Amino acid sequence: MPTLVLIRHGQSAWNLENRFTGWWDVDLTDQGVREATEAGELMRDKGLDFDLTFTSFQTRAIKTLNLALEAMGRLWLPTVKDWRLNERHYGGLTGLDKAETAARHGDEQVHLWRRSFDIPPPLPEEGSPWDLAKDLRYKGVPIPQTESLKDTIDRVLPYWESAIVPELKAGKRVLISAHGNSLRALVKHLSGISEADIASLEIPTGKPIVYELDDALNATDRYYLHER
Repeated sequence: MPTLVLIRHGQSAWNLENRFTGWWDVDLTDQGVREATEAGELMRDKGLDFDLTFTSFQTRAIKTLNLALEAMGRLWLPTVKDWRLNERHYGGLTGLDKAETAARHGDEQVHLWRRSFDIPPPLPEEGSPWDLAKDLRYKGVPIPQTESLKDTIDRVLPYWESAIVPELKAGKRVLISAHGNSLRALVKHLSGISEADIASLEIPTGKPIVYELDDALNATDRYYLHER
């Protein structure tokens, strides 16, 4: 059976500060480093191994992958990085404190922006300090200005089908290190979760999710590795 493991990056600096992060590049906290290392140790101790890894263009996911692979003695594994595995773009909410945003706009509005399936956050203001237009990693990339969860799914799934599915069908064992919302896209697809239910699914940081797949890549089981 094909092996697929998903891992959300360890705690980031803006996770700790309760700020909307999205595409902005922030580093792991000390706790995030520990989470990533412990995830690698757990995968090693449970006998998991991989042939190929995928991650986003964002430091927190790349570092999580590298720390986990280091703990496994697998830093030499090939890694494919792609912007389509990036976190959802939070538009004009990027950088804002979540509690302050709720106080300003109301809990109901912020809940809609965060948890509705197809309502994106507001667009960034002109001159936003979080503008990525000059970031060299996104040269030639159609950087979104804001994204709903649906928008995120619409970029993640074509990448899944074109880049990752062929590797799994070829028998490769695959590890993906990404983000809460880009992983929600994959979990929704693989587990057949409804639009109403997927937005409320919380994916914890640094906890490997193991998918058992049949030869047609239909999920036969999904579980957090630390629970088995």
